[in-house]
Amino acid sequence: MTRDHHPCCTPSGAPAALALAPPAAQPAPRAAARRQSTRGQVRLPGGEFAMGDAFGEGYPADGETPVHTVRLKPFHIDETTVTNAQFATFVKATGHVTDAERYGSSAVFHLVVDAPSADVFGHAAGTPWWINVRGAHWRRPEGARSDITGRQNHPVVHVSWNDATAYAQWAGKRLPTEAEWEYAARGGLAGRRYPWGDELTPDGRWRCNIWQGRFPHTNTAEDGHLTTAPVKSYRPNGFGLWNLAGNVWEWCSDWFSPSYYAEAPLEDPHGPDTGTARVTRGGSYLCHDSYCNRYRVAARSSNTPESSSGNLGFRCANDASGATAE
Repeated sequence: MTRDHHPCCTPSGAPAALALAPPAAQPAPRAAARRQSTRGQVRLPGGEFAMGDAFGEGYPADGETPVHTVRLKPFHIDETTVTNAQFATFVKATGHVTDAERYGSSAVFHLVVDAPSADVFGHAAGTPWWINVRGAHWRRPEGARSDITGRQNHPVVHVSWNDATAYAQWAGKRLPTEAEWEYAARGGLAGRRYPWGDELTPDGRWRCNIWQGRFPHTNTAEDGHLTTAPVKSYRPNGFGLWNLAGNVWEWCSDWFSPSYYAEAPLEDPHGPDTGTARVTRGGSYLCHDSYCNRYRVAARSSNTPESSSGNLGFRCANDASGATAE
């Protein structure tokens, strides 16, 4: 792996800038908050853990160091990322319109675009493997000719931080903090590279959905997936949580800062008070050692809150106190 900084495998920037068109005038409907619920979540005990990159493998601009002690209160977190079926229930109940739908386009990986040529607006700046496609959104992840038939249990994608927050509010949940996410991803293994240990393919078997082959043009799909995998693919980690490496990037609640670890508080850090981009964690089906080694549990990235793409999803969390399993 090279330690030269590469842009992340998600495109940065507002969909409006990519689509060269303004969003719809009306904002997305605001979901009514539900009573706190832990349905589909695992309760984690919290406590102290060492957060950050202990191997010196991160990109300096990502700010994965210094390794520092964090102490968390007990909390709940979803077993899996939110699925297409779950998001469809939310949309039906609330009428929510995603940012990708309001802006009229979203980023689709170049090998899977399924849309008329008139819908293809061009490459995203800095990440040319992403094509900005009119009509691409969570129901039509590759463009107007695609749909999610047969993918109800795949992670919902083309969701912005704003969309994820709206879903979480409706579900009686919230987004995890970055510290909660890393603690959960480690699954009780201290100082390891991945949720299952330090070796990427123990016994020669893939344990996560990432890129195989030469990025970004040839994917041999040795793990069985060109894009998303079902949310309960591979094996869960030591906490019973699924797919915390690869598959889709997951939004966290925190604002992103590459210098935050040097000043983060010991107790339940929540990120900087302000910022321009929100933290994303976990990597995606596009990550590869030669390009974007961000499927490690310590790896960090970020994107603007309104951004969306075909590999951006999320899971929810909850405080341990006052929650009910409705």
